Amino acid sequence: MTSPFVTSAWLAERLSDPNIVVVDGSWHMPNSARNAQAEYLDGHIPGAVFFDIDAIADTDTNLPHMLPSPADFARAVGALGISQDMTIVVYDEVGLFSAPRVWWTFRAFGARDVRILEGGGPQWRAERRPIETGLVTRRPAEFRAHLNPAAAAAFETVAARSRDSASQIIDARPAPRFHAEAPEPRAGLRPGHIPGSLNVPVSLLTEHGMLKSPEALRNLFAERGVDLARPIITSCGSGITAVTLALALEQAGAENVAVYDGSWAEWGARPDAEVES
Repeated sequence: MTSPFVTSAWLAERLSDPNIVVVDGSWHMPNSARNAQAEYLDGHIPGAVFFDIDAIADTDTNLPHMLPSPADFARAVGALGISQDMTIVVYDEVGLFSAPRVWWTFRAFGARDVRILEGGGPQWRAERRPIETGLVTRRPAEFRAHLNPAAAAAFETVAARSRDSASQIIDARPAPRFHAEAPEPRAGLRPGHIPGSLNVPVSLLTEHGMLKSPEALRNLFAERGVDLARPIITSCGSGITAVTLALALEQAGAENVAVYDGSWAEWGARPDAEVES
């Protein structure tokens, strides 16, 4: 299996390669008091374009950063100068938080080669590698987008799998939120979790801003009752860390993993969705 990660040394040697595009996929929780786009303008990896997770999304729904249509995605990333045949290297300024979401989105729409920068912006900066400021613009490109229907699971699918147990549903939210012991950061959502789901908090998957080894991940999932041979649907608060969980599952050996795009932002708001606490 080809690693989804590249090192900062690998990228530093290839920054001038016209077939490689660097993407700042930073995004922060609504209550974090951080502005990812402003931080990008203040300093980013040279040549990096900014992928706005909240803008390159389905703007016809009140759910946060849902996958856009193929046409809308193609238009947005084409304007950033990205084609489906480039090597796309995504990073974020936490280390490994929102970059997997952008990695997954590009893959879902048919990008040929998408990687994640190991350690992200913090690792790059710690190594005193070059930083530039301001907005980067690239020559527009054509991205031929085709959505892989197996990448994302809709509410109806998750509700059915919750009842029939055909798939394991795994939630990446912190344990207090999963067990309804802490409030959700978004207003109007009921506390609790999808009936029958398991909890593997995303904080358990990483060390020092990097994903744990496949062996460590396999041990963690076994301890949590996850069967890697079964179909799996991942969930979280709004579809960001659910992808980090999906990435970890793939690295551990799972082959059938889908992301519940609406996640708890949808499930916790729907009166017809059953909730366990």
